[in-house]
Amino acid sequence: MKKSSGEIVYCGQVFEKSPLRGYDSRSDTHNMYPEYRDLTSAGTVTQCYRDMGALRRARAYSIQIMKVEETAAGKCRGPAIKQFHDSKIKFLLPHHVLRGQHKPCFTTKKPDTFF
Repeated sequence: MKKSSGEIVYCGQVFEKSPLRGYDSRSDTHNMYPEYRDLTSAGTVTQCYRDMGALRRARAYSIQIMKVEETAAGKCRGPAIKQFHDSKIKFLLPHHVLRGQHKPCFTTKKPDTFF
């Protein structure tokens, strides 16, 4: 259809209800709803900048963080965050393994790797 034969009914900008993060790429501005898991807001913002720099190649000056808020467990969307909401989740205990110069050549005890 040619521009001259069409009729403009409405011309307006559609705003997102609640964008949490936006960034300017080389082609356009994108709104996103990321989820990060951290203890402080500053840590969350740092994760956001590093994540956007690594995955989207976005520079810090092209990222606009609109809001940082705590999300309830039922409203989380991402599978990377949802995996921590299991009530029966288990984490491995760290082991202390002696390496190289700190390891004795001969000893009378078996190694103790637990803290």
